[in-house]
Amino acid sequence: MDKYVTGLQPILIDSRADLTLAAYQAVAWDARGIELSERSKAVMRDCRAQFLRLLDDPDLVIYGVTTGYGQMAKKRLSPEERKAQAASPPFAVATSFGQPLPERVVRGIVFARLANFVDGHGAVSPELASAVGEMLHGSMPEVSSEGVGCAGEIQPLGQLFLDLCQKRTLGEKEALALINGSPVAASLLTDSVLSARKRLHLAEALFALSCEAILAPLEAYDPSLQDLWGDRCEAEALKALANYLEGAAEKSERRPYQAPVSWRILPRILGQARRALAQAEEAAQISLSAVSDNPVFLRGDDENPNGRVISTGGYHNAMAAPALDALASSWADLALLADRQTAKLLDGAVSRLPDNLLFENTFWPRSGYMGCLAMTAASWSEAARKAAGPSLLLASEGGGFGQNDVAPANLFAWRQEREAARAFEGVLSCLAGVASQALHVTGRTSPPALAELLETLRETIPPLENQRVLGTEAGSLADRFAAFAEPRGDDGINKALAKANRDQGI
Repeated sequence: MDKYVTGLQPILIDSRADLTLAAYQAVAWDARGIELSERSKAVMRDCRAQFLRLLDDPDLVIYGVTTGYGQMAKKRLSPEERKAQAASPPFAVATSFGQPLPERVVRGIVFARLANFVDGHGAVSPELASAVGEMLHGSMPEVSSEGVGCAGEIQPLGQLFLDLCQKRTLGEKEALALINGSPVAASLLTDSVLSARKRLHLAEALFALSCEAILAPLEAYDPSLQDLWGDRCEAEALKALANYLEGAAEKSERRPYQAPVSWRILPRILGQARRALAQAEEAAQISLSAVSDNPVFLRGDDENPNGRVISTGGYHNAMAAPALDALASSWADLALLADRQTAKLLDGAVSRLPDNLLFENTFWPRSGYMGCLAMTAASWSEAARKAAGPSLLLASEGGGFGQNDVAPANLFAWRQEREAARAFEGVLSCLAGVASQALHVTGRTSPPALAELLETLRETIPPLENQRVLGTEAGSLADRFAAFAEPRGDDGINKALAKANRDQGI
């Protein structure tokens, strides 16, 4: 899945503006290659020449170029020492270890790395930028997702580009340009955004199925609420639920009084999830195309014909972790709703579903018992809540070793978002199984838009007629939900949701 696919048209990169979410998906998820435009190569060549002319000034101080690295920044280097330092591969920073990042995320880092290069701000040669792009034609180096406590991203980037540095003789600043900046954060966030789009889409469909299972009054999803609430994201959630429920059971067949809270607040909580996703999409797009190098090269002008080099903290991406935290919080909140809905559906006194058909109370019922799925749902819901804590700045490196005394929490936030998402998928599988069974035992069909999705769910959790090991089936369905949020998705769910969208004009 993650290997480079030959024969596909490469993505043309002319400037930072071409580093978009869609281009990232093509390169990282669909395994397309990239091609640098002749214009971008000319810009990089010109900026590299300007930068090298700057080095003729004997009084110039450029961190990591005319000085040493890290705590050795106070040491001024001779021209010979500069070249020797530049040619040294970044062995010293490749110290992290632990669970590796998915290969598609590593491909995304390579793609995002080009943001510092294509407009000349990394002051690297176009040959080096092309070599970075060529990495997308092969297998990616293993990059650890754990054990990273550096300011910026020098540890994972040192792992990623170590082999490239060993194969090439790099000039002044080029090794530093490879391992500085924040392409890791950009890739982590963008990958999570692409998965979140699919996961939220599936969740809205499954929650709509749950609405039909309990015959929730449709007034809670009335379009008139859009103007009353005045929020775009909540309006989109209302519309999505209403579209999925078009053609549902008539009002006379539905509950004569309001559904429990967890059904009525669905548009609000789903709206907040849509808002978190929209904000994460914006942060991802900014991060992909932002210049984050340190030191960063500013192209020449009339006052500074050979440009300028300045030290900044641009390598610290401060928006990725909060955006990932917001997604994780949305998964935890939605997991709680799914947990509560599972429990309420299983309680005939609340759901008005037939206890004697759906959930017999005898200990060894011949027709099967689903009640314990509520216990499983509660556990996964709690797992989502525990994964959704805030990701704060790390006081790294022994409380402030050398110059690097504060590290971003982006990798921690990324892992937590993945854990919260996985737990949410676990709760959704329980809710889907119970909602499907509720429709089965009452002899009802789903709304037309959800009919194919319901049949797809029943491939994994068939209607319960006799006692079975439901945990295995629910786990398999959760795995299918997780696969759906991956690049290729789950074929059955892909087709079912695509048909629902076509039928409803979504």
